Amino acid sequence: QVQLVESGGGLVQPGGSLRLSCTASGSIVSINAMGWARQAPGKQRELLASITSSGSTNYADSVKGRFAISRDNAKNTVILQMNSLKPEDTAVYYCNANLRVGIGVRTHDYWGQGTQVTVSS
Repeated sequence: QVQLVESGGGLVQPGGSLRLSCTASGSIVSINAMGWARQAPGKQRELLASITSSGSTNYADSVKGRFAISRDNAKNTVILQMNSLKPEDTAVYYCNANLRVGIGVRTHDYWGQGTQVTVSS
């Protein structure tokens, strides 16, 4: 019932910036939190950043000071602004949402399809 649609991935040079966005749609009652994760070839999926509906944020050490997460609650959208990109940031980036659907009393996790980010000169 829930769909997460991502956009903004692509090719960028080292030191450059990229902005990823993700919008959740469907029979959503409430969203507890949204976030981003990434997975590079041969690597474990890494949680990068999260933000609650009240605006509380959390970042992985690998992206602190370079990435910024924000959200538009009215649009059920989460944004990841990525600056000072490095070749090591190359990965598939996934959007995540923890939300309540319909008349359910508990939340569930949903994931987007993933978008490729390549940092190369």
